Amino acid sequence: MTRSSAPAAGEPHGGLPYALGAYVIWGFVPLFFKLLDSVPPVEVLAQRILWSLPLCFVIMVFRRQIGDYLVALRDPRTLRILFASALLIALNWLVYIYAIVSNHVLAASLGYYLNPLINVMLGMVFLGERLSRLQMLAVAIAAVGVALLLAGALDTLWISLALAFSFGLYGLLRKVAPVGSLPGLAIETTLLFVPGLGIAVYYVVVGDGVGFGAAPDITWLLVSAGAVTAVPLLLFATAARRMSYAALGFCQYLTPSLVFLLGLFLFDEPLRPAQLFCFLLIWTSIAVFSFDMWAKARGARVPPAP
Repeated sequence: MTRSSAPAAGEPHGGLPYALGAYVIWGFVPLFFKLLDSVPPVEVLAQRILWSLPLCFVIMVFRRQIGDYLVALRDPRTLRILFASALLIALNWLVYIYAIVSNHVLAASLGYYLNPLINVMLGMVFLGERLSRLQMLAVAIAAVGVALLLAGALDTLWISLALAFSFGLYGLLRKVAPVGSLPGLAIETTLLFVPGLGIAVYYVVVGDGVGFGAAPDITWLLVSAGAVTAVPLLLFATAARRMSYAALGFCQYLTPSLVFLLGLFLFDEPLRPAQLFCFLLIWTSIAVFSFDMWAKARGARVPPAP
C-alpha cells in the first residue's frame, strides 16, 4: 500500500482493526495473569517492567523513535511528568495483577468501566473542560452506583477506585507530557528499571522458589509479560492516530466487558446484589455518555442551515 492510500488521520475505520486488537488483548489479559497466580504480584510487576523495556527499544528502533526517546530523556520537565506517570502506571499494574490473582476480576472490570467517567471529571477539574448536562447526568448516575458499593461491596471498592483513578491520572499526565506513547512508556520503564531489578533479584535470592527461575513455564510467562505490555500499547497508539477520539473511546468499553464476562462465566466469581446494581447504573451512565458523544459528533457533521 502506498502512503497516499493509507487512511487519513481521524478516519473512523482506518484504525479500527488496531483498536479492536488492543482492547481484545487487554480484555483477555486476566487469563495470562491467572497462569501466574502462584507468583507474588510484586514480583510479576517487577518482571513486567524488566521485560517491557528491551521490547520497547526493539519497537522504537523499528519505528525510528530512539531520537524522540533521547530528546525527552534530556528534558527535566518531561522527566518529572514521566516520573509521576511511571509511579501511577506501576500502581495501576500492581493493583490489577493483585485483583486478578486474588479472584477480584469483577472489581477490576468495574474500575475500567469507571475510567472514562473519571477522565471526564479530571478534565473538568484540571483542564478547565466543561461538562454538558447529559455528561453531568452520566457522572451522577455512576456516582450513585459507586455509592451502592459502599453498602454492599466495600471490601473490593478500593480496587475499582484505585484502578480508575490511577489510570485516569496517568492519562492526564501523559496528555500534557510532550512525548509519544511508545517513547514515553520506554522512559517510564527506564525510570522503574532499577527498583524493578532490585525486586526481581530479591525474589530470586530470598523468595520461596515460585517465581522467575522456579520452572521453565513460569519463567517464560514472566519474560512474555513484556510483550503483553508493549504489543497492545503499540496497537493502541496506531489506532489513536488513525481514528477519531470519540470512536476510540467507544471501543474502550470492549476491554472491561470481556473482563466482566471472564469473571462471571469462566472464573465463577459471585456477583453480589450491590455489584449487580452498580454495574447496571454504570452501564446506564455509559449509555447516556455515549449518546451525548454521538449527538455532538453528529451535530458537528451537519452543515448549518443557510
